[in-house]
Amino acid sequence: MSDKTITITLEAYEALKRLKKLGESFSDVILRLVKKHRSLMDLAGSWSNIDDESIEKMLREFKEAWTR
Repeated sequence: MSDKTITITLEAYEALKRLKKLGESFSDVILRLVKKHRSLMDLAGSWSNIDDESIEKMLREFKEAWTR
């Protein structure tokens, strides 16, 4: 595995340091954060096994919550 040196601001370093878990490297933190931000296309089809009645119920509940 090759290494690259990058320059970040002190603010960015401190933010990464706060997010760093025990035993994690800074590379691990960055990779964990990058993997969290997936494309909407990654979610395509993920609700395909939910029946229409459940979807309607969820939509009603969302609408009720938005109006509060």
